[in-house]
Amino acid sequence: MVVAMIIALACLVLVVSIQFLLPVFSFPAPRGPYSVGTLTIRWVDGGRAELFGDDPADRREIVAQVWYPTDGLQGARHAPYLENAAKITEALARLYHLPPFLLRRLGAVRTNAILDAPLSAGKSRYPLLIYLTGLDGTRQISTFQVEELASRGFVVVGLDQPGTVAYARSASGKVIEGRSREIMIPLVEQSVEPKHPVPSLLGRTWPEGIVPYLAEDVSFVLDRLATIDATGPAGILADRLDLDRVGVFGVSLGGMVAAEACAKDTRLKACLIMDVHLPADVVKAGLSQPTMLITRDADTMRLERRRAGGWTEKDIALTLGTMRSVYERLRGGGYFISIPGIFHLNFTDVPLWSPLLQRVGMIGPIDPRRAFAIINAYSVAFFERQLLNSREPLLDGPSPLYPELRFEAK
Repeated sequence: MVVAMIIALACLVLVVSIQFLLPVFSFPAPRGPYSVGTLTIRWVDGGRAELFGDDPADRREIVAQVWYPTDGLQGARHAPYLENAAKITEALARLYHLPPFLLRRLGAVRTNAILDAPLSAGKSRYPLLIYLTGLDGTRQISTFQVEELASRGFVVVGLDQPGTVAYARSASGKVIEGRSREIMIPLVEQSVEPKHPVPSLLGRTWPEGIVPYLAEDVSFVLDRLATIDATGPAGILADRLDLDRVGVFGVSLGGMVAAEACAKDTRLKACLIMDVHLPADVVKAGLSQPTMLITRDADTMRLERRRAGGWTEKDIALTLGTMRSVYERLRGGGYFISIPGIFHLNFTDVPLWSPLLQRVGMIGPIDPRRAFAIINAYSVAFFERQLLNSREPLLDGPSPLYPELRFEAK
């Protein structure tokens, strides 16, 4: 009897601990005037080979999730955080050498977005933003930021780029899972500091690294969105996109790709880059679009290294050096923002996944909700000023609302 009671108590403690340490969390409610809708589209780029697949005949396929302004719907069904959650969490666990059960509860998380809701009738057309995630991420990993932007009147298109996201399943059912960082990082770094011998993958060498190839996805998606706007078939978006007001933003590898895309595609009118070193060709040529760069100071990066590893002195110098170089040479003006106390993962939803992450040093000492508020405030202000010609006093200089920041403008 006593043994049974002890076992039952241990099970209860385990259940309570799991619920606390691995919660089914909720996202902050977006603060804009619109509710948020979402839909998913899959496209095939018949003109490009899939260079991350095993079959040379495969064409590049992109999965895009769209978040957009909608009007409130009573009793509406809210979208899950992760589509194919079981497969994605298995892939993430494999890439980061974690027990799979630690991530399974992500499959129960719901977002603020309403599945397949109609686009709001509030405006005839809405400006467009492309979102790019980091290496081994997912298109949904900055939902806190994406939903806020959609609630403010932007159509946001997040991309799963096969080969660099943790898990990508195409319209034809083919799956490309992310490869280890030991394989992928040399291919990324080749775009920043070209080396010899040139890194290779699946029998192909990448003298310019993988960033230019990934940037082509952005141009392809803009082409497809232009087709949808003109002719369908995604009726929710048809004839509703303002293709003269287009921006791009990304974190980590996504920030590198965003910068590269802005350098190559003049349809992009505003560029937001977060916490990453930048490609050599972008550093050399500069950017003509208005650009916001958000990162943190070197001491915060060193604190992250002490607590969680990574961020060598070379990484720190390369990140801050290339971001600073691009900022100083901006031809269209821009902003440089440094947030003390914020770690790399604070730029994503990951702080919501478990309170344990801050205790083990993966998340910075900044309050995670404060970090979200800062990122959202400056993201919204930047895109509203550049794409909607809104005045946005937040960008006129340092703000008493965020006194901890280092804010620069040019």
